[in-house]
Amino acid sequence: MKNILIIGCGLLGSSLLRRISKKKIAKKIFIYEKSKSNIAKIKRLKLPGTIVKSLKEGASNSDLIIFCTPMSEYKNIILKINKFIPSKTLITDIGSSKIETSKIINKFLKKGIHWIQSHPIAGSEVSGPEHGKENMFADRWCIIIKEKNIKKNNLNILTKFWKKIGAKVVVMSAEKHDKIFSITSHLPHLIAYNLVKSAQDFEKKQNYKLIKYSAGGLRDFSRIAASNEIMWRDIFFNNKNNISKAIDLFIKNLNQFKKDINSKNNKSIVKKLIQTKKVRSKIIKLKQDIDKPDFGRN
Repeated sequence: MKNILIIGCGLLGSSLLRRISKKKIAKKIFIYEKSKSNIAKIKRLKLPGTIVKSLKEGASNSDLIIFCTPMSEYKNIILKINKFIPSKTLITDIGSSKIETSKIINKFLKKGIHWIQSHPIAGSEVSGPEHGKENMFADRWCIIIKEKNIKKNNLNILTKFWKKIGAKVVVMSAEKHDKIFSITSHLPHLIAYNLVKSAQDFEKKQNYKLIKYSAGGLRDFSRIAASNEIMWRDIFFNNKNNISKAIDLFIKNLNQFKKDINSKNNKSIVKKLIQTKKVRSKIIKLKQDIDKPDFGRN
């Protein structure tokens, strides 16, 4: 691959930049970033790649374009690059929900341009190029979305790209993707935001300084709730139907826990706790986390 354009060089964009450079996947890497603060950080960190002042400069000369921006920016960027993007160029992205994004791509992207959606399962609660890591995607899953009109050759190109980045690739439909991640990612983040808000409301109502007594549970939920608010607003809105169903299921199970607690139903609640405990062992066995207690912190 000759040239790659990264649009948006925050946490994940800068991690891709570092990895692409390290593995020499492209001869030239273009960076388009509209944040002056991020541009200053990229320069101060002396990250590899060429910062371009216009989308035209980068898009017209690239074989692969990677959208690393919030999903709410996709439409405007597409309308801008439509004017000068070559037909040979392949586009992908790293967005966390896909059905609504597919609609935007199909409606606004110039005909004849190929876009295959990606979702590397990586990230953190921090944002910005200063937090990027060269090994961010190593041994992580990367979901590639397969749609009807995708050319096999382009699918192979993108699969090879993500494998060179270090990810484990799996291909699935947008519908399956959004259902899975509404439970494994989107609902947990929503619960974290809501739990921290509940703690804030409780503190205000009771006039207790409870945050300073944060136990491990609230502390770890607060880490998730520190994630980028624009990115998560976009995810919640874009995958609203699946997330709404996930919320309903969560409320149903929460009410059952409430019922068991109020009735002191020992058999029912212990059974639930034992069953759910098994998930942690399975996650460790699948190497999705390490087996050190307290998330490996000292």
